[in-house]
Amino acid sequence: MKAHLLFLFAAGSLLMACSTEKKQSIAYEGPPNVILLMADDAGYGDLGCYGQEKFGTPNIDRLASEGMLFTSHYSGSTVCAPSRSSLMTGLHTGHTFIRGNKEVRPEGQYPIPSEFRLLPEYFKEAGYATGGFGKWGLGAPGSEGDPVNQGFDEWCGYNCQRLAHNFYPEYLWHNDDTVFLHENDNGKVGTYSHDLIHKKALEFIDRHQEVPFFLFLPYTIPHAELLVPDDSIFQDYLGKFPENPYKGVDEGPDYRKGPYGSQDNPHAAFAAMMTRMDMAVGDILAKIDSLGISQHTVFIFTSDNGPHLEGGADPDFFNSNGQFRGYKRDFYEGGIRVPMIVRWTGTVKPGTSTDHLSAFWDILPTCCEMAGMDQPQETDGISFLPVLIGQEERQKLHNFLYWEFYEQGGKQAVRAGEWKGVRLGVKDDRNAPLELYNLEKDPGETENIADQHPEIRSRLDSMMKKAHQPSEVFTW
Repeated sequence: MKAHLLFLFAAGSLLMACSTEKKQSIAYEGPPNVILLMADDAGYGDLGCYGQEKFGTPNIDRLASEGMLFTSHYSGSTVCAPSRSSLMTGLHTGHTFIRGNKEVRPEGQYPIPSEFRLLPEYFKEAGYATGGFGKWGLGAPGSEGDPVNQGFDEWCGYNCQRLAHNFYPEYLWHNDDTVFLHENDNGKVGTYSHDLIHKKALEFIDRHQEVPFFLFLPYTIPHAELLVPDDSIFQDYLGKFPENPYKGVDEGPDYRKGPYGSQDNPHAAFAAMMTRMDMAVGDILAKIDSLGISQHTVFIFTSDNGPHLEGGADPDFFNSNGQFRGYKRDFYEGGIRVPMIVRWTGTVKPGTSTDHLSAFWDILPTCCEMAGMDQPQETDGISFLPVLIGQEERQKLHNFLYWEFYEQGGKQAVRAGEWKGVRLGVKDDRNAPLELYNLEKDPGETENIADQHPEIRSRLDSMMKKAHQPSEVFTW
């Protein structure tokens, strides 16, 4: 490991120490483990530490109390696949390859090409054990984008985003093997996929506790369908909320192949799914604490995009997007501003928060710096390690953040400081009017002030043009 990085690791544990007082430093034998848990469609307001009041998330709140909470962090996109592509490549959606949800039949999504170097490949080349458990969406089974061809020593879960809509599937993937779950045959509810995937992730930690590991956990909850086992977690929420039953697909050739199942109690089911997610975080914390590897482990929690409106979900009832406007598939803040918490015992000061402006494409260069790896040559990201270790004066800042999206007529967004620009209808008009918002004064994006600030509107328009590189696959 590079000498300056060793200094950074040690500096994190000495931030509160006087120069004459001897403190116990972190006894690193090597670079830290990294656990990256990404919830599926959890909104900014779906966690207690971000303001959720209708259900509790005590373990995630503990993660925040023992680490750092980010208040201005953004996902890679406003839907699954491009957000994951941005996270994995360190490139925003004007540059990353996968820029939309593009289906491949019978199973999977359009593959990210092998020439793109993904986050697990960086870790693997640095000597890490690499595991992924959850939902992929960046390449169909057997394609060059298959997770087993993209740097993972072990993969367990769903390859296909569409099939991941259903929580009692016929099968899951373990590496390149199909694992049939016959206990779910013929509509039975024997094995809840999240519970099995989570169990396998904990086993990965056990097996690799003595070597550096990267553990990617793109868990599938609370994405619709809104379905949980009929256990005490679900029962505790029944009758607690008003309900509007959702009628889905419960039979026929498409059953459990993408369409969402029915749910008589969608509010209770959503709260139970978030509770199950919180319990998973508690399991991971207990595991790394019991193994004595907390000081060697960076635990990052985030979500792939804002809250969804599908399968009976009701984000307005739960205030899932907090004070922000918009949902999944929007480029208003509610669709792309997401929670992020980082716990690194002994290095990140507990109970801290930051308004540092960051996005998914920053995670790759941050991980590279934490692990002593060379910085990627092609990235839109900036490492936020200085923020984590309390050296904000060293932190480099983004000139702007950029997003583009190919559904619903095409959309673009850019954020530069307090200013946010949103352009809709790009497919029909690449120069459609640019909406302008001042997020410091108007975080809810209630007033479009583009006509009042033509010079700022023009500057943000130039940023959009600079950031977009045409794609042969994902086009308006």
